[in-house]
Amino acid sequence: MKNHTHLHSHEKAAAFEPAHPERFAAARKSTWVSIGVNLVLSIMQVLAGFLGKSQSLMADGLHSFADLLSDILVLFANRHGNKHADANHPYGHARIETAASLILGASLLVLGVILLISAGMRLQHPEHVQAVSPFTLWIAMVALLMKEGMFRYMLAVAKRVRSQMLAANAWHARSDAASSLVVIVGIVGNLLGYTFLDLIAAGVVGVMIAYMGIQFAREALEELVDTGLDEQEVRAIRNTLKAVPGVMGLHELRTRKMADNALVDAHIIVDPKISVSEGHYIAEAARSAVLKSHHVMDVMVHIDSEDDMLARPNAHLPQRHLLLAHLADRLGWHWPATTRVVLHYLNGKVDAELIFDEAAENMDRISEACAKVANDDAYFRSIQIYCCRAPK
Repeated sequence: MKNHTHLHSHEKAAAFEPAHPERFAAARKSTWVSIGVNLVLSIMQVLAGFLGKSQSLMADGLHSFADLLSDILVLFANRHGNKHADANHPYGHARIETAASLILGASLLVLGVILLISAGMRLQHPEHVQAVSPFTLWIAMVALLMKEGMFRYMLAVAKRVRSQMLAANAWHARSDAASSLVVIVGIVGNLLGYTFLDLIAAGVVGVMIAYMGIQFAREALEELVDTGLDEQEVRAIRNTLKAVPGVMGLHELRTRKMADNALVDAHIIVDPKISVSEGHYIAEAARSAVLKSHHVMDVMVHIDSEDDMLARPNAHLPQRHLLLAHLADRLGWHWPATTRVVLHYLNGKVDAELIFDEAAENMDRISEACAKVANDDAYFRSIQIYCCRAPK
């Protein structure tokens, strides 16, 4: 049973194929590098802060430890967010990255508040604040250089593979570098005799951590509530759709973020008298143009024969079978079974086309009857007669 379970797990792992292989590989590599750096930093800073009596350095070490946990979260999100769409997730798993960003943001906010409160409580008893050891300054400077290097490396990777989550993690590393700079200032002030500055630096680090957490959480929440793309990008997508041959107008263009991509819905207006297949062709051309020109996951294009954004002028009209029965009743005659009937629902009325395989003997009388019906009918605006062949 053990071997069977192990084999089954191995097969599941082997079956995993990321939807974006390059992004997945880059994220995994850069995140493992970050894990290694943050592991070293958290141990080095916490031990040095404890031994050297520097509260700010210890706070920065806890910040590095939080980064370590967030990196593990990123690894999880990177693997599961890159899975292909399935029956339960028809749009893919990209929002796992969004959920990970939200958890990361909330965690940073809590950590920042705890550090700020801790520093504030210690500042209430300044007589108990001790001078720090000089070696803590060197540890803080090494940490600053390592964090800045991590930021530049991770941001370059994020830009190359266009990953929002990796970019967020990179800027998180930059916030770490800024916090280390604050720690250096606090330690220097403490060494110069202003011992309280080390605690103030610890409080500032807490504020910086909390602020970054709020930023990450806010951006993730905006995506989870289907916030649209910025106005400039929406305008660019609108222009792309309008430029497609056959598109006569556009309305109800809607967008929503999906991790590093977006989903787009649009209603395009085409010539109302073209065939269904040509309308579908134009819709596919519009979809392809947006996918090619913009960073979009999918585009849903709806075909309209007229602008129905503010009203639905044809909603009251009967369906096809009822209209045909009504027309036959008004004419007092039913056309041959081979006759093709085309209906155009436009502006609250119906334009009908009766296309016969061959002309009937009483064609003039039929045309006259159709014209009379269309003149005063509640549903039909016009009824046109066409023949494919002349009578034998």
